[in-house]
Amino acid sequence: MKGESSSILVSSSVPFPSGNPLASRSLSAFEFCFGTFIVIGHNVFHIVPNEVIVLSVLGLISIRLRDGSWSAMGLKHPASWRRVLLIALSAAALRILLGQFLIEPVTGFFWPKPTAPALANEITGNVKMAFVALLLVWTFAAFGEEIAYRGYLLTRAADIGRRSAAGYWIGIVLVSILFGYGHYYKGASGVIDSGVAGLILGTAYMLAGRNLWASILAHGFIDTFGIIDAFFGWSN
Repeated sequence: MKGESSSILVSSSVPFPSGNPLASRSLSAFEFCFGTFIVIGHNVFHIVPNEVIVLSVLGLISIRLRDGSWSAMGLKHPASWRRVLLIALSAAALRILLGQFLIEPVTGFFWPKPTAPALANEITGNVKMAFVALLLVWTFAAFGEEIAYRGYLLTRAADIGRRSAAGYWIGIVLVSILFGYGHYYKGASGVIDSGVAGLILGTAYMLAGRNLWASILAHGFIDTFGIIDAFFGWSN
């Protein structure tokens, strides 16, 4: 496992789609640009349907047709579930701590606090709504958003760089910016906060050997903590 994790930072072991390399990279660039349009079009201009649903479906179809298996996006059985769980828990803790003690205090000097999702106000002390929220965050948010962003868009961004290590890390930055705009409703501070969260989730994905379960679990843990926080009213 040590050799595997170190190689993640210097080289790529993920097969590139077969066929004409230039044509394949061009198609990936088109898909990434189209995905960008979907994210901005929904969250900023409200002219297209929800990007998570659209990109999840497109991503699963595209990866299956072009790459032959969803393992190309990291949706595969990890070599060690224990390692993936440890990475996910560490990423979740880092994201929560950075958000609470660095990102929100710093952005608070310039913009209002991030706007909470509408459902958050209904969770406080409400067991039923808390369970509904948990169902949503583990399906739509953790699974859906990770397939859309770290699974699909990151893979297509990395394609442009021939799936090299640099291609993936540059892709993580670009996808994290889009992930921030995917939470545009939270306001400027929320966009920055979510963008940083995207960087952490992308790093977890890479450290786990480009395994999507690390970012899915981390995402779920983060949002679960948010629901617990809202239920007990700790932030208030």
